[in-house]
Amino acid sequence: MKHRNWLFPLLLLGGCQSYVPSPLSVSPDVLAPPDSATLAQAAETIDRPYLRPVAIDFDRPLDGNAIAILAVIANPDLKALRARAGINDAQSFAARLLPDPTFNFGASKVLSGPDPMIDLIGALGFDLNALRMRGVRIAQAKAAADQVRLDLAWSEWQTAGQARIQAIRIGALTRSLTLAATTRDTARSLLTRIQSAAGRGDIAGDRVQAARVAAADAEDKARTTQNALNAATFELTRLLGLPPATGLKLAPSPQPDAPPDAERLFATARTNRMDIRALEAGYQSQEAAVRKAILDQFPSLNLTVTANRDTAGNLIVGPAIDFTLPLWNRNRGGIAVEQATRAALKAEYDARLFQTRAEIAAAVGGLAVARGQRDAVLRDLPVLERFATASRQAATRGDLSPVTAETAEQVVRDKQSLLAQAEQDLAEQTIALELLTGTPMESWPR
Repeated sequence: MKHRNWLFPLLLLGGCQSYVPSPLSVSPDVLAPPDSATLAQAAETIDRPYLRPVAIDFDRPLDGNAIAILAVIANPDLKALRARAGINDAQSFAARLLPDPTFNFGASKVLSGPDPMIDLIGALGFDLNALRMRGVRIAQAKAAADQVRLDLAWSEWQTAGQARIQAIRIGALTRSLTLAATTRDTARSLLTRIQSAAGRGDIAGDRVQAARVAAADAEDKARTTQNALNAATFELTRLLGLPPATGLKLAPSPQPDAPPDAERLFATARTNRMDIRALEAGYQSQEAAVRKAILDQFPSLNLTVTANRDTAGNLIVGPAIDFTLPLWNRNRGGIAVEQATRAALKAEYDARLFQTRAEIAAAVGGLAVARGQRDAVLRDLPVLERFATASRQAATRGDLSPVTAETAEQVVRDKQSLLAQAEQDLAEQTIALELLTGTPMESWPR
């Protein structure tokens, strides 16, 4: 019988969790080279509305979809955000749990007097106020968890877009670096020939200085382009969660079509942007907080069932209820705070809509300007290329000086550099507009 008396407490203790330490690793997995098989499996099973599952193969060029998938899967910042999202899921779980009852027990011995028995008293208490608040707590925790998940989805969308922009930038800078290197080599060669001619007294010294300045400018442009390419490459590996020395093959990106008008894109953004939906979820969470503050003004109830055996052997059982009297405070301060917070969230939501509309309109206008600049270069380039080809042929025959042919070819390279920059601007600004609308351009209204 004595063993049975200990059975119930042991069962209660058996349901409790024990502490398990989880120390930080001196060599975390994020610093190790990625497992290609794990990445490939995750890429084939990824579930995002704006991504197409694909088999990742680092030996083949990666297109924009593959780059975005890698960013969503392996970016360390996104992994940390996903881990933090688990906190809100745990809070939502905690809001559904009922409070444990309380139990009090006491014993008093009579030191003098006729009653021979020990006074025993026990009390079992229930927090009725927690039951009354349970529904609003659950609603608040669920809306807060929805907000965190939507913010996480928005961060994934933004990170994927930034990775695609870096891939576009790398392709354009690689093309520009080839042109800049050719210009640098041509300027070096011209400077060498002019210096030799000046040493023989065939040309004036001012031409040497002009050639030296041109060669220095070409050298500086090539060096600047190389530095920009290195920075874009390292930024891409960082966004993809890959070691800095990882070599990536990137597929060329097609030139995008013209976007719809700004009003239709703004209407799409209001529906699809995860940050706007996250603000809506946050506002719903605050609505629940206001309702909870309103309920807190009413008396809080606690029910206690007390059992007592006094020193004379009398058994007494009875309930007791305690509650606060709403005379002076009535939670007016808490209600004011929650209502002011709700008003601030509404203003923040309206401001985000206003900002989104303005940014989309500016992006659409910027794309129109970039498209016009690209079209102007494409219109002029064929004529300049034909002239450069004819000049080189004439120089080969001896009808023109080599410097004239090189000048014509340099004009073509300058136009090609402008074309590369214009196409880069178009591609980057289109991705930026996708990020602003929260929607891939394939799903834009037409």
